[in-house]
Amino acid sequence: MLPVLTPVSVRATAIWTMHVGGGTPMLSHKYFGENSPMSKLEAIEAIKQVKYRYFRALDCNEWDLFADTLTEDCSAAYSDGKLCLEGREAIAGFMRDNMFGADFLSMHHGHHPEITLVDEDNATGIWYLEDTIISLARKTRLQGAAIYEDRYRRENGEWRISATGYRRTFEFVEPLNPEATMLSNMFAKPR
Repeated sequence: MLPVLTPVSVRATAIWTMHVGGGTPMLSHKYFGENSPMSKLEAIEAIKQVKYRYFRALDCNEWDLFADTLTEDCSAAYSDGKLCLEGREAIAGFMRDNMFGADFLSMHHGHHPEITLVDEDNATGIWYLEDTIISLARKTRLQGAAIYEDRYRRENGEWRISATGYRRTFEFVEPLNPEATMLSNMFAKPR
């Protein structure tokens, strides 16, 4: 007999539990305690959401949202440690001052997260980064990939990044094709 999937509400989150042959759910309410497999999965998903927000806020120039993904004492080591920043304000300020505007377009994708819960309020993560940076002013496109290594901390029930940085697996810059046409740019002023 094929498993039947049914929706169940847990902590106001819809999840699916599997019933085999109409029997007892494989994930039942008795497993939803603080150290339960379900609580661990919820923590891992919350950590993933923080990193996804980090990338989206960076690419959309949403600097308050970007800063909110970081702990106040966060440290960052970007570009193989060539750029090191200490504190939420320094990290968000650097991004706000250097990665914005109609002439600077970026796309950061985080793939294949490997999240490890160290304890109830601390975790580590490894992500594969794929990024593209287009500089219309310089007429260049940077394409690259890297391995991000993060630390996370839960403060007042919210997960945030407490340390972040990456090592490049590759990076190249090429001139933009002079015949290329920019069809859409969310930061450009309407004509």
